Amino acid sequence: MRIFLTRIIKLRGTSSVAAVALAGFMLLAGSPRAMANEHDCQKRIARADHRLHEAAEHHGWNSPQADRARAQLHEAREFCWGHYHRWWDEDGHRWRTERDWDEHDHDRGHDRDHDHQ
Repeated sequence: MRIFLTRIIKLRGTSSVAAVALAGFMLLAGSPRAMANEHDCQKRIARADHRLHEAAEHHGWNSPQADRARAQLHEAREFCWGHYHRWWDEDGHRWRTERDWDEHDHDRGHDRDHDHQ
């Protein structure tokens, strides 16, 4: 009987160690993927921000091209917020955890009446 109990205890101990090891592996295997997706999100916002600046430089801040780029930046921010509950602030070079972006944050400092076209 004693041998039987010893085998059960060893078997349970081995199973527990295996379960913990498997859980740790799954946790660590998922982390790089999440980081890569956040990095993709950051790049998506940075590209959209760059396109807005390019459109404004070439066509003016009130142009249809700038409006389209502004909409793409909004979509990129919404995507990141919807998936990660954070968004990349390209101008501040940091992640933001509040949904506090301003759709016209790039318009400040630009005279709306005297855009070059």
